[in-house]
Amino acid sequence: MARDNMQQTKTQYMTTIAEILDQTTFSKADIVRLLTVQDADRQALFAKAEATKIAHVGKKVFYRGLIEFSNVCIKDCLYCGIRKSNPNPTRYTIAEDEILEAARFAYNNKYASLVLQAGERTDEKFVATIEDLVRKIKELSDNSLGITLSLGEQSRETYERWRVAGAHRYLLRIETSNRELYYKIHPENALHDFDQRIQALSLLKESGYQVGTGVMIGLPFQNMEHLADDLIFFRDNSIDMIGMGPYIEHKDTPLAAFNNQLLSRQTRFDLSLRMIAILRIMMPDINIAAATALQAIDPIGREKAIKVGANIIMPNITPTENRGQYRLYEDKPCTDEGAEDCSNCLEARIHMAGSEVGFGEWGDSKHFISKQQQ
Repeated sequence: MARDNMQQTKTQYMTTIAEILDQTTFSKADIVRLLTVQDADRQALFAKAEATKIAHVGKKVFYRGLIEFSNVCIKDCLYCGIRKSNPNPTRYTIAEDEILEAARFAYNNKYASLVLQAGERTDEKFVATIEDLVRKIKELSDNSLGITLSLGEQSRETYERWRVAGAHRYLLRIETSNRELYYKIHPENALHDFDQRIQALSLLKESGYQVGTGVMIGLPFQNMEHLADDLIFFRDNSIDMIGMGPYIEHKDTPLAAFNNQLLSRQTRFDLSLRMIAILRIMMPDINIAAATALQAIDPIGREKAIKVGANIIMPNITPTENRGQYRLYEDKPCTDEGAEDCSNCLEARIHMAGSEVGFGEWGDSKHFISKQQQ
């Protein structure tokens, strides 16, 4: 038996990276190998991802103007700087007129889409506020601004109310597709239920949204098999858009007690680029965001992500005075820039990466559109 296992391992590694990249479907073992490639093999992976991106979604990068309008949250996720039990952040909720002004900035600057993001709440006042905001954003933009929501787990009724009001994309990051790991980074209680998180993705699909999710890369307790399973989860669940990036620790969280188990930040960054590249090859026509957390490690991290497969960037258009309090992780970049500064900087960076901004275009997921046409 041991000899058979050794022979199987030997045969597996006789397959070259080039041969794996020529396949149309990756096995879990293939993905694990691709996550560890170095030097010429890594460049081959990145080149294949870039070519796949250009062939299927083109060179355009689409903006999603990000408005982080509240850091009030009912959840206690063990990794998050705005978790309910952290007493240090100054809690804020931006006034409606300021949110609408930020939306107007996105509209006037031809962003075409924006993201409303906040800590999780499920009370009726919050639900009704979002419903009203979405309608007003649609009105002020003559229905031309696409709206993505990133507001956590909600009921089917709430998702449908927001969808009817005008939102058409929803980002709900699962953070990991592994049940055991999920409960290492979340409290195990009614507010942090793995099955409920997964079920929420189904509710979003049934409500007609383009569905986005994502994971953190380089968590304590995480291994390559977990990350491979995450990519397979995205594929098997036919996700339309992905936002994933490196885990960056926050000192005021319980998970910080395990910082001694972390990979180096550079290793987490490199893994994130490989995850993006592999996913682009696996799911050629989805939208993939270049996460802001990449820039917290590498000053040109988002540009590097664009080169290897990402096609979405989320410029932060939150009023500057509030940005520093929406700190999910340490060393968050661009907290002192105004919306216009952020926009000009990103456009130059995107051109440096050999791409162009799709101004005035929603940039909807081609994966979602294809499913609708079937």
